[in-house]
Amino acid sequence: MAGGLALLPSCLKEAGKSTILLKRISINLDQENLLAEVAETMIPKTDTPGARELNVHLYVLKMLDDCYEETDQKKFIAGIEQFNDHVYDKTTKSFNKLSVLQRQSILTELENNKKISPELAAFYTIMKQRTIKGYLNSQYVMTNLVKWELVPGRYNGYFPAKTA
Repeated sequence: MAGGLALLPSCLKEAGKSTILLKRISINLDQENLLAEVAETMIPKTDTPGARELNVHLYVLKMLDDCYEETDQKKFIAGIEQFNDHVYDKTTKSFNKLSVLQRQSILTELENNKKISPELAAFYTIMKQRTIKGYLNSQYVMTNLVKWELVPGRYNGYFPAKTA
């Protein structure tokens, strides 16, 4: 009986619900996966982990939920839907089914196009800014890629000094 009670919460979870707890916005699993693919397109996996592997899309959602005004949140959510429609109109496929080059060209077009709707512009701007910030502040980058030295740095006695 105790084992059944332990498994009960996982059975009651709604299908298609986001994997992160959000208080002020509502995102479904398909939208979360779309954000993960957009983030991975912006910062792909190379010899270092990509944005999806570091769960940067969850950082974007958490920052949107906690730090943005309600109007910006509504624009972002509406922008997700407009992004889906925009991609389908251009390619007759969903973003997740496009090749890497097609994904990059869609995002490049959004970057350079000034005639897009305010919602789509808000979605792309917030997604890009928070993806970059989340990646650069991730544990992997801060521990493995950034080399820190305490202030004021090392003493270099051989450095030539100018005379006044």
